[in-house]
Amino acid sequence: MALLPILVFPDPRLHTVAKPVAAIDDRVRQLVADMTETMYDAEGIGLAATQVDRHERVIVIDVSEQRNQPLVLINPEIVWASEETQVGDEGCLSVPGIYDGVERSTSVKVRALDQDGTERVIEAEGLLSVCIQHEMDHLAGKVFVEYLSPLKRNRIKSKMLKSRREAVRA
Repeated sequence: MALLPILVFPDPRLHTVAKPVAAIDDRVRQLVADMTETMYDAEGIGLAATQVDRHERVIVIDVSEQRNQPLVLINPEIVWASEETQVGDEGCLSVPGIYDGVERSTSVKVRALDQDGTERVIEAEGLLSVCIQHEMDHLAGKVFVEYLSPLKRNRIKSKMLKSRREAVRA
């Protein structure tokens, strides 16, 4: 397994729409393993392939307290979302240190393949529901800050660019 570099907003590659995975083979299983290791190393609860500059419909998530129950979603699609919504603070490995309120459905049902190619239907609520919706946005080329006002989004963009410049100088 290998740690993968995580793209940081406003990197334009974060806006690339991911393509479906044609076949689940050793290459895809290796990507899943590397993404899972990267997510755990970065202390995140979810990671989409788009965030590691692989533009395929692959997501890894682990919202368990012990951080030992990874969920793999390949070619996920939301087949149902509750009309009831809730605003909750979200953060993102691609927007480090930034948290803000985003409105999401309180529960979703998603159909996806796992790393063995088995179709699964997952009914999620709470944190898992939010995480699935957040990561699926990445596959569509959307970062959570795009839900915020243009003023907040521009402040975040400026902050991320300043952090990048300071890191290069260091």
